[in-house]
Amino acid sequence: MNIAIIGCGYVGCAVAKYWQEKNNFVVTATTTTPARISELETVSQNVIVTKGNDYEGLKAALTNQDVVLLTVSAKGGDYETAYLQTAKTLVSILPEISTIQQVIYTGSYSVYGNRNGAVVDEETIVNPSNPNSIIMRQTEEVLLSAATENLRVCILRLGGIYGPGRELIKIFKRVAGTTRPGTGDDIANWIHLDDIVGVIDLAREDNWQGIYNVVDDAHLINREFFAQLFAKHNLPSISWDASQESNRPYNVWVSNQKIKDAGYELIHPQMIF
Repeated sequence: MNIAIIGCGYVGCAVAKYWQEKNNFVVTATTTTPARISELETVSQNVIVTKGNDYEGLKAALTNQDVVLLTVSAKGGDYETAYLQTAKTLVSILPEISTIQQVIYTGSYSVYGNRNGAVVDEETIVNPSNPNSIIMRQTEEVLLSAATENLRVCILRLGGIYGPGRELIKIFKRVAGTTRPGTGDDIANWIHLDDIVGVIDLAREDNWQGIYNVVDDAHLINREFFAQLFAKHNLPSISWDASQESNRPYNVWVSNQKIKDAGYELIHPQMIF
């Protein structure tokens, strides 16, 4: 099987390595950074330096592929270029390449917006609450518009990503002992890298179509999350100032039942602190 990974960063590299080791697929990886070529050559057979809005560069990466995995990230916070423009370019190319059977995209649960802790699933109408999450939703819509009888499009709405090299303590150590606005009752939705790789591979194997939430079972409120994290590493916990409104743009309890119903069993159902 030939697979193109568009935007081969933290998640893409892990998936490429898995597919090389477990399935012996022919992987083409793209990057916008020439300095990463040697790194990506260790996990893929082909490396192409291109930007998501570069029609010819992206077309070269997509030619003769069976599956496309879109795992871009917004360098410098430019979500529109990284996500939306890449999706639009990709969709404009797809009709020219008949070999592609599936597009898998790693998005974000942020598209649900702020529901004050209410449970959401894939049938919940989204309500993105800030400019970046609006772009993430628009990216989903562009990609889903490309689905046909011969081309399936799978949207994976990921929780917060952590794992080797991106451990929780590395992400949050700087806020130990600080005071944060709110009560800490906002719900944390996270997913370990191992499970992202596992879900992506099952989505490919079973040719998933449509939207799937990818989060673990923990669903801790942030007060509990930070208390456990910093206790594990003998650091002072966070204090909460209820007189100030929380500045988090989304607060939802994300259901992962759909991936379980589809046959996925979480490797890390609870958080690794």
